Amino acid sequence: MSKIFTKEVKIALVAIAAVVALFFGMNFLKGLTIFSNTTTYRMLFHNLKGLSNSTPIYADGYKVGTVTGIDYDYETNGNITVEAEIDPQLRIPAGSTATIESDLMGNIKVTLLLANNPRERIKAGGIIQGADENGAMVQMQAMVPAVQAMLPKLDSIMASLNKLLADPAIAATLHNAATISSNLTTSTAELNTLMASLNKNMPDMMSKANRTLDNTETLTGNLSKVDIEGTMARVNKTLDNVEQMTAAINNREGTLGLLMYDKRLYNHLNATMRDADSLVVDLKSHPKRYVHFSVFGKKDK
Repeated sequence: MSKIFTKEVKIALVAIAAVVALFFGMNFLKGLTIFSNTTTYRMLFHNLKGLSNSTPIYADGYKVGTVTGIDYDYETNGNITVEAEIDPQLRIPAGSTATIESDLMGNIKVTLLLANNPRERIKAGGIIQGADENGAMVQMQAMVPAVQAMLPKLDSIMASLNKLLADPAIAATLHNAATISSNLTTSTAELNTLMASLNKNMPDMMSKANRTLDNTETLTGNLSKVDIEGTMARVNKTLDNVEQMTAAINNREGTLGLLMYDKRLYNHLNATMRDADSLVVDLKSHPKRYVHFSVFGKKDK
């Protein structure tokens, strides 16, 4: 027995075990299933977009399989067959397709787009058609020309913006805005002080207003008691009398009219007044002419 397990045989057995362990370890690290029952399908693509062995396969966001081989058809120059090991519990409906997707980090995966066909399915070893993918990377690649066209405009906009910001008027405007803001703050504080004062004086103001309203109500009550109609009747009567007096004065046939408009009477009155004035002057100058008084009864001539 010792002759069979010589030193050389032991070394060979250890080397074989290491190779087997390395093989299964590499497959495990690649994501390949080991000692599991899987179903093999073939997928046809025109562009792999970086697809390689051990690329995961997803259906509805759940991993269902792994890419196990890639076969390029050198005769037709374009058809690429990809072998995939997929969980046998997944029933792939006929008409389903597969797409190769890549995210922003460059990770590649295959996504199965399951068709709505519950009656038919793709049998084991069948072909799943590949379809073009419009993922994030494809959309970003499509946006690159538009972004490149926008770069000169962005440079022009940035230059104009820098020129505008360098204008001293902008700094002056900002300074004025700061001053206005400070003034508004001061005005707000003064307004708050005024409102506080108004709130403090509001009870006295309301009391005075109530007294004023009470006085107004009393005055209104007194006015309501006044005989407006009787007062207006007396006023109208007085106005009628004034009107009659005015008519009598304007009438030249009456006494007042003659006094107002008769020139001869005016002249006679003036003459009489002059004579009376002359008489008073003469009476003061020669009183003895008009008053006779003598002890002996002698007349003064």
